[in-house]
Amino acid sequence: MCARRGRCRSVVIPFPKIVAVRAFTARGGGADYHDQGAGHWIDDHIATPMARYPEYRASRQSFGINVLGTLVVELEASDGTVGFAVTTGGEPAAFIVERHLSRFLIGQNPADFERIWDQMYFSTQYYGRKGLVVNAISAVDLALWDLLGKLRQEPVYHLLGGAVRDELQFYATGARPDIARDLGFIGGKLPLHHGPAEGDEGLKKNVALLADMRARCGDDFWLMYDCWMALDVDYATRLAHACHAHGLKWIEEAISPDDYWGYAELKRNVPKGMLVTCGEHEATRWGFRMLLEMDCCDIIQPDVGWCGGITELIKISALADARGKLVVPHGSSVYSYHFVVTRHNSPFAEFLMMHPGPTEVVPMFAPQLLGEPVPHNGRIKVSALDKPGFGVELNPDVPLHRPYSN
Repeated sequence: MCARRGRCRSVVIPFPKIVAVRAFTARGGGADYHDQGAGHWIDDHIATPMARYPEYRASRQSFGINVLGTLVVELEASDGTVGFAVTTGGEPAAFIVERHLSRFLIGQNPADFERIWDQMYFSTQYYGRKGLVVNAISAVDLALWDLLGKLRQEPVYHLLGGAVRDELQFYATGARPDIARDLGFIGGKLPLHHGPAEGDEGLKKNVALLADMRARCGDDFWLMYDCWMALDVDYATRLAHACHAHGLKWIEEAISPDDYWGYAELKRNVPKGMLVTCGEHEATRWGFRMLLEMDCCDIIQPDVGWCGGITELIKISALADARGKLVVPHGSSVYSYHFVVTRHNSPFAEFLMMHPGPTEVVPMFAPQLLGEPVPHNGRIKVSALDKPGFGVELNPDVPLHRPYSN
């Protein structure tokens, strides 16, 4: 309606506020992708820090890698719109969300994600900072972005500034990079099977497996080793040099994520042209600042469900970009896809081959997510991400348990 002097009055429609916070747990596959049945490649004698104990060497589940299960966080707005996200954390993280973090969410505008993140992080700093607590914060943050996208009827990648390329291209993580090559992926990352406790014989087996896969895949296909924090600097250095003749592109997360000094030494020690990557189990801008300022790696690999969510990944990526480093997030399905497609320093993405073989491309977080896009010929078109929010829904056939309430 216009006033007499020709000025128009604008009507501001209040943005929906958050009215409910719910945290659930789920078992089997999904976001806790280690929670798999027997015979899955992801639990087949993979080197770990626990491999120094023979009784925990053959299976990661034997020492409890899957005890937490999946965390599901739902945020409901006053108009009935629900945003959600999944990560690991299970019941302990559900407690943190319901009994602690919910106070910073109820009655708040979901667009105020910076203030909400700041309050969640600094209110938990005395018992958090990394690990389980930041997993919980990440789930809430991702649910906020999902809710915001749904309220604005835009995909999250639009909210992040829009796509800088027309498609995502992927490398595959799994036990069969030769099959990944046939499926159109740009590279294959193998799990390392033998660590220092298995001596020189184990080292020879690691090199032999890489040599076999190089013969199967040819010279123009990337091959990498995921060492899952299992090694020390000496073993990692020897492994890198022994694998150099077989074209190992990078050595990933070779040592403890807290050993920044060891990573800096390893980066100096590896053969020229080989990359050192890490950061899957790092968290927040401060942890990644250490990796970057100490020149620990060539590529950082934050998991958006563990490092602090999208809100924190924006800051982590900016730190890396200013130093000319690549950001290639660990796994995390649609939650990383929407980010990677908006950043020039994230030129490709990881796809976890969650088929037991793995001989087929299946949704990474199945069965918990519906509508999860998967690569075709190693690529996903940006148009596959065009639904509001992160573009996925919870599978109603997957049982959810709400152990606490706020």
